[in-house]
Amino acid sequence: MRAAPPEAPSADAAVARPSTAPAGAFAPRAAVVFLVALLLLVVVRLPWAGDLGMHAATIQRLRHSLFHPGNPLVDVDTPSPYYSPWMVLLGCVARAGGLSVFVVLRLAALTGLTLLATGVWRYVRTLSAHRAAPALAALSLVLLWGTELINWSGFLSLNSLALTVSYPSVFALGLAFHYWAWLTRALRVAAGWGVWLGLGVLWALILLCHQFTGVVATLGGLAAVLAARPPRALWPRLGAGAALGLLVLWLWPYYDFFALFSAGGDLEEVHRALYEQFLGRYWLALLGVAALVLRWRRDRRDPLVVFFLLGALMCAAGFATGHYAWGRTLPAALVPAQLAAALEVVRGGPQTVRIRWAWVLGGALAVGAWTQAGVLGYVFGREALPDVLSAGYTRTWDGYYWITPYVKYGDVVMARDLPSRLIPAYGPYTVAPGYPDFFLPDESRREWAVRLYYTRRTPEGVRREILRTYDVRWVVDRSTPRRDPELRAVTRGPGGQILYAVRP
Repeated sequence: MRAAPPEAPSADAAVARPSTAPAGAFAPRAAVVFLVALLLLVVVRLPWAGDLGMHAATIQRLRHSLFHPGNPLVDVDTPSPYYSPWMVLLGCVARAGGLSVFVVLRLAALTGLTLLATGVWRYVRTLSAHRAAPALAALSLVLLWGTELINWSGFLSLNSLALTVSYPSVFALGLAFHYWAWLTRALRVAAGWGVWLGLGVLWALILLCHQFTGVVATLGGLAAVLAARPPRALWPRLGAGAALGLLVLWLWPYYDFFALFSAGGDLEEVHRALYEQFLGRYWLALLGVAALVLRWRRDRRDPLVVFFLLGALMCAAGFATGHYAWGRTLPAALVPAQLAAALEVVRGGPQTVRIRWAWVLGGALAVGAWTQAGVLGYVFGREALPDVLSAGYTRTWDGYYWITPYVKYGDVVMARDLPSRLIPAYGPYTVAPGYPDFFLPDESRREWAVRLYYTRRTPEGVRREILRTYDVRWVVDRSTPRRDPELRAVTRGPGGQILYAVRP
């Protein structure tokens, strides 16, 4: 059987000698070591923002009931897309080791970082043999964004990565880079059936662990196949791998993966923000777009070019049709552009051209690093940052440890807004979920009940009925103590919050 022809590495391999790197190989590696050390210190602090409460709650449910965990946030028995293979494994670790959820999340962060670093290294090695290429690629992936911060799971900007390092999205991104590397190599050699079946299972695992990153991984895999032009004899193995992956998705017992295709509504509105301040958030990656043009001129089927086009088309289609959740596939356009910008420095060609490109890339990386320097605050604290850097610091949240001496696992707490996103991390439930829940049929009714309860004009009898309907044992409110015979103030927390016990 004829093997698919190799791609760009043959050109880049010609410049693999140390002396040909314009900026040298040491400086990028030293910068990467510094960033990895910084992220490891972030893991120790584990800054709380975004969806950390949801992931902590998911592990809480799995450590208490591995096979029937129920909804992660409210006290009902519904499936949840957060019960992925990775979270099930973390739940097993917490259960077997008797570890706290936040210790397990730190272990998850270390694993995700390791997978991501090794995955980037392996994938870049399929694109270039130059020894400086992986380090330059890693720097470009985290720094070539824009001068307006964007923090979102599945996005690789340094600030976003620091805040989401323990999320399943980082783990899935690491698997995605390994998947692209494995797939690229399988397309270049006569890989056997076992390799292709393994690729199919890995593809399904990525989709189950983080659905949006799974779509990005799919687009990258499709780009690799289109660029490689595999011989006809290889298509049955490709098909078998894809079929096995679909079977794994169908058999996953914790939730119906294919039901997610009908999700919409609030999901679309939440993701509208991805298309706002677009140029300010991503303009440094335009350097990579220029590099992709150069790659396209050299090879019309360059895998990074095809990858970028697929990602850009899907993001544009999401904006045009109002399917804003498709904007979560933006990394499918950014990753190939960022990699192309890095690889252009180490490509063969006139040394003068490469030196100039290296200076331009270095300047862009410096701008990106300055923009995201607020990440230092997650290690040293906000107060340690000079004013000029504090603008890039995303304020993190305080926890709810102060309620844990009173509120036990499985108790239902009436809470709203931010507290409803944090309290389930410690084991209790809330009346309404703090995050959109596609599989919760009475979500809107629960949200309405919470709004009605906290409305001051609501009669006491109606409030009491809400408490009884949802078996509420505790109420968290701010500032003004409630004069309600049903409630008894137990303790006070930060920001004037009060924990009330519901009288039997």
